[in-house]
Amino acid sequence: MAVTMTPAANERVSTFLANRGKGLGLRLGIKTTGCSGLAYVLEFVDTLNEDDELYTIDGVNIIIDAKSLVHLAGTELDFVKEGLNEGFKFTNPNAKGECGCGESFNV
Repeated sequence: MAVTMTPAANERVSTFLANRGKGLGLRLGIKTTGCSGLAYVLEFVDTLNEDDELYTIDGVNIIIDAKSLVHLAGTELDFVKEGLNEGFKFTNPNAKGECGCGESFNV
């Protein structure tokens, strides 16, 4: 499997998709940005692109484009709550470093 999700992440994504009421799943991707070069992208998907790979994890569809898959293979998506903050956390074995604020990474 290219990516995995913790039960907490799966529950959160399922809730987002149910509340939205439409769509195929959630796109996990990367974009060039930030001080380290790459940043994670999460967005709803309504139609698949030609280069998309579809993974179903415990009933949730995760879509990853071919360009992003190279950098995301083996990544675990988690949803964490720390005090008043909550959000998705990426554990990516391909990341060689992160910027100080944690918003971007490099490979």
